[in-house]
Amino acid sequence: MNIIAMIPARYSASRFPAKLMQDLAGKPVIVRTYEATLATGLFDDVYVVTDSAIIFDEIKKHGGKVIMSKKEHECGSDRIAEAVEDMDIDIVINVQGDEPFTDKKSLSKLIEVFKHDPQKEIDLASLMVHITDEAEITNPNTVKVIVDKENFALYFSRSPIPYPRDKNAHVKYYKHKGVYAFRKQAILDFYHLPMLSLEASEKIECIRYLEYGKRIKMVETDILGVEIDTPEDLEHARKLWK
Repeated sequence: MNIIAMIPARYSASRFPAKLMQDLAGKPVIVRTYEATLATGLFDDVYVVTDSAIIFDEIKKHGGKVIMSKKEHECGSDRIAEAVEDMDIDIVINVQGDEPFTDKKSLSKLIEVFKHDPQKEIDLASLMVHITDEAEITNPNTVKVIVDKENFALYFSRSPIPYPRDKNAHVKYYKHKGVYAFRKQAILDFYHLPMLSLEASEKIECIRYLEYGKRIKMVETDILGVEIDTPEDLEHARKLWK
């Protein structure tokens, strides 16, 4: 299989503008993420795909591969789909640009999903982390996922799912980590299919796949990683880097 990584990178961000260009131990966050993804050795190619001339030039300056988006996009999946439409690839993994501590172990697990799917029944795979903190479970900024007995996603929500009506049910809560591995056709289908009401309501892009009948295999990982969404997250990342 020809497997590539794509790192979608927007310059503007509502909670932390220009976060991908913030300094992390002498290099911008997006460069650190690109280099960490490349260093895993898992991919035939690694690209940043961006709408920003600033990010484009920065990746080029550091010898990386970068693609400029041709049009405006609502989400990272759309940005990646446009970039890979004419590429000869089998699997594309979406690595978040604000995660400079990219984890090889978790990415390997996603790739293995497709190596053990000869019938091509799985359209995409993604990561989930078991969470127990009540504040995180109820936080709408934390996307939760519920799965069936074979770990296929049933639904994603910003609400606590399942609802704990029976406190003795001992259910597990899982946080969805926004790292995806797609078959090429699945992400192209996403790009050309319109948003439906559930995705529009929750503002969670992977719900579109479920609404159109795609199968999402969830892979459990115990590595939370560091997502840089706020200036406080950046300071935490700087301390970890040291």
